[in-house]
Amino acid sequence: MDKRLIHIVDDEDAIRRSAGFMLRTSGFDVKTHESGVAFLREAKTAEPGCILLDIRMPEMDGLEVQRELNTRGVAMPVIVLTGHGDISIAVQAMKNGAVDFLEKPFEKAHLLEAIERAFERLEKREDSLSSEHEASVRIAALTPREQDVLRGLVRGHPNKTIAYDLGISPRTVEVHRANCMTKLEVRSLSEALRIAFAAGLAG
Repeated sequence: MDKRLIHIVDDEDAIRRSAGFMLRTSGFDVKTHESGVAFLREAKTAEPGCILLDIRMPEMDGLEVQRELNTRGVAMPVIVLTGHGDISIAVQAMKNGAVDFLEKPFEKAHLLEAIERAFERLEKREDSLSSEHEASVRIAALTPREQDVLRGLVRGHPNKTIAYDLGISPRTVEVHRANCMTKLEVRSLSEALRIAFAAGLAG
């Protein structure tokens, strides 16, 4: 990675400006987004980086944005920014896989520490097929039918048996299976299974 990228998602212009300035002077690339909805519009194609996500935003709050990112299979590390006393929300965000949460106004040192952890997670992504959150995010990007097919594979069933169980043709199973491999970004069944097991996808 040349310059590490931070996506700041916050509806407050002052925060976007001050945090953006602080991070740029610390050597990061920064992209600002004025709402969760605006960020989600381009999240799938956005350059990978760390997301600084404000919790209290109009239209969609930070937790909803985070859930939507998980659903879409966008596995960028998230640091949540909360107002004073939003501890239950922060815990929920951590359960959803956030790297850390910071109360506003946050100190620069704390922010940089959290960002360091986030990038460690991002850079380890290649080795983290077995990390539970990463795996769950990837599985969430599959359609319900693709998840059904993957469950069949987890049970060790051949395509024909999966097709029979689901009441679809073996050819359709092959198509779903190929889509699974593409979406999970894997080349072999063993890698797909590793992700399924890490995500706790039962057979």
